[in-house]
Amino acid sequence: MTDPAAVAVEAASQPPAAPSPVLPDDVVDRLVRVIKVAFPHRAVPDGPYRRTAEHIVSLVSGNAFQTAQLAQGLAGLDAVRGVPFAELATEDAYAALRGIERTSFFTLVRSTTVTFMYSDRELWAVVGYEGESSDQGGYVDRGFDDLDWLPDPRIEEYSAEGVQS
Repeated sequence: MTDPAAVAVEAASQPPAAPSPVLPDDVVDRLVRVIKVAFPHRAVPDGPYRRTAEHIVSLVSGNAFQTAQLAQGLAGLDAVRGVPFAELATEDAYAALRGIERTSFFTLVRSTTVTFMYSDRELWAVVGYEGESSDQGGYVDRGFDDLDWLPDPRIEEYSAEGVQS
């Protein structure tokens, strides 16, 4: 699994990629807004969102088609309501995203966010995910049954009485 923090550290040690003339200067900020609307978490700080947006820009940087797709997707979001997406109220921004959810742009953002942002250890700490457990023997002995926010299950024993074979 790719660790977003490690990717960010590695990326910071590399010389910055030349900015694409196709992408707007505020592409990362605009993507952060898209990701926050699509994947809202009140308690999650900006770090995981920003690293995910930077990762998306990095992914498309070597591909002219995907770079243009990203630029067009962001421009299209601004055009959906006739107002820049960043200025939309959250409900209107969500509705705008619902309107483009089947586009290649949104598929790129959604699929990358699901696989990258939810691998971010900073996000894990906020949502209470303790991380992978396979190297620690699995979940059975590591809190598999520690769900304190659900009621205890009703367990009934199976009785074979009255059942015809």
